Amino acid sequence: MNLTMKDRVAVVTGGSKGIGIAVARRFAESGAKVAILARGAEDLKIAREALARDGLNVRDYVCDVAKADDIKSAHDRIVADLGPVDVLVNNAGTARTLAFENISDEAWQEDLDLKLFAAIRFSRLVWGGMKQRKWGRIINVLNTFAKAPAGNSAPTSVSRAAGMALTKVMANEGGEHGILVNALLVGLIMSDQWVKRHAATAPDAPFEEFAKNLAKGTPLGRIGTAEEFANLACFLASEQGSYITGTAINVDGGRSPVV
Repeated sequence: MNLTMKDRVAVVTGGSKGIGIAVARRFAESGAKVAILARGAEDLKIAREALARDGLNVRDYVCDVAKADDIKSAHDRIVADLGPVDVLVNNAGTARTLAFENISDEAWQEDLDLKLFAAIRFSRLVWGGMKQRKWGRIINVLNTFAKAPAGNSAPTSVSRAAGMALTKVMANEGGEHGILVNALLVGLIMSDQWVKRHAATAPDAPFEEFAKNLAKGTPLGRIGTAEEFANLACFLASEQGSYITGTAINVDGGRSPVV
């Protein structure tokens, strides 16, 4: 299947590493004009140059999406450089988890600002233009804790669950205007965090052994790749994903106990 995103303007927050850069790559390969956002200028430069070596051109913008002013500034620069935003992937976030009694008000607010309010604010900025053009795609990247939270999984599980509710609200409002809104829920996907955890907890064991142990309990028996995640994101963002909205799809190799 040829996934078509030709000349669509696509924004990927948290776009310099892992899932974000994989999604940006897949979008660019499908013909989109892509903007990647992250807090670190050097990380963005490395990402842009890596994609350029493969003949893929993306624009990069330094932006802390936990700050409303940064989001507004980045959005305005993207529109000036590339045009109105057609596709938004709200991917920026962390996997911060603590015991409930140890989560301060400040930690709760930081998590909500980064994962929930960032998606609200960026989506609100692109919403009007999408309504006017009768076409838009918004993908909220969450994790499987949004459906099946475990103990010691907050604040992430709570902010991600709110993100799933936000997805449904926007999908219900956006449908008549051609705006499709979905959530992709991350399970075990290969990223820098697992490489760092291996180095911190089992540096003497081969990474392959560490990864195999990590994937125990996953029906597919392995960690997924960012590219596999990006393939689904590209389908939802493309013309071919035209009858899917308001859903939250697990990308977890069957690991989550909730469908």
